Amino acid sequence: MQQKKVYFVSDAHLGSRMVENPDAHEKRIVDWLNRVKADTGAIYLLGDMFDFWYEYKTVVPKGHVRFLGKLAELVDSGIEIHFFVGNHDLWTFGYLEKEVGLIVHKQPETIRIGNKTFYLAHGDGIHSQERGFKIIRKIFHSKTCQRLFRLIPPQIGQNFGFHWSKKNRERIKDIENKFLGEDKEDLVVFAKEYIKTHDVDFLVFGHRHIALDLQLKNNSRVVILGDFVGIFSCGVFDGNNFWLEFDEE
Repeated sequence: MQQKKVYFVSDAHLGSRMVENPDAHEKRIVDWLNRVKADTGAIYLLGDMFDFWYEYKTVVPKGHVRFLGKLAELVDSGIEIHFFVGNHDLWTFGYLEKEVGLIVHKQPETIRIGNKTFYLAHGDGIHSQERGFKIIRKIFHSKTCQRLFRLIPPQIGQNFGFHWSKKNRERIKDIENKFLGEDKEDLVVFAKEYIKTHDVDFLVFGHRHIALDLQLKNNSRVVILGDFVGIFSCGVFDGNNFWLEFDEE
C-alpha cells in the first residue's frame, strides 16, 4: 500500500488587502487542496493562513468560505489537519476546532511523523532581537489585551486588523522574500543552536516568505516553506523523504 503524503503549507494571507484578486487567490489554494487530497494523510498549516483573524463570540472574519469549507470536507473524509497560529491569525478561540475540525497549536511542537522527528512552528518571535516586534508580539499574546479588543465593535476591529496587517507587510517589504544569509536569518541561527541539544530530523517554519531547504549538522535540515501568496510553495513528506514543491497554475 502506497504511503500517504504529509503536506506543509504556510502564509497564504487570505483576505490580504495587498492581493489584487482575493477570490482568485482563495480559489488557487482550494484547487491545490483538491489536487493533493487523494494522496494526503495529514496537512500542517504553519501559520498566517489568514491575513487577519480574530474571533468574537458570535462573529468571525467575513470571507474564506470556500477555503474553510474545503478544510472541513477534508477533515470529514478522515484527513488530519493541524493549524499552527501565526502572528496574523493567532486570535482563534475555538471556532476552527469546533466548526471546521482543525487541530490548533498555539506553541511550537515536536512531532513524530513516520520514522522522522519534526520541530514545527510558524517562526515569528523565534530568536528575533527586534525590540519593536517583541513588544508588539507580547501585546498580541496578552490575554488581557485580547479581551479588551473584543470590546471594539467587529466592523471597526476587523478593519483595524486588516489595515494593520497591510502596513506591517509594507514595512518589511525590503527583507520579505529575500534570504539574508545563514548568520542573519533568525530561524536558521535558532535551528543550528537547537540541534546541539535536541535530536530532530527537520525543523520546519513559515513566516519568512522564502523557500529554503538547508542541510545542517547531524543530518538535520531546516526548511522555510515559502508562502502561498507569491511563491506558492509547500513542503511534502512521503514517510522517508522531504522536499519543497511549487504549485503551478
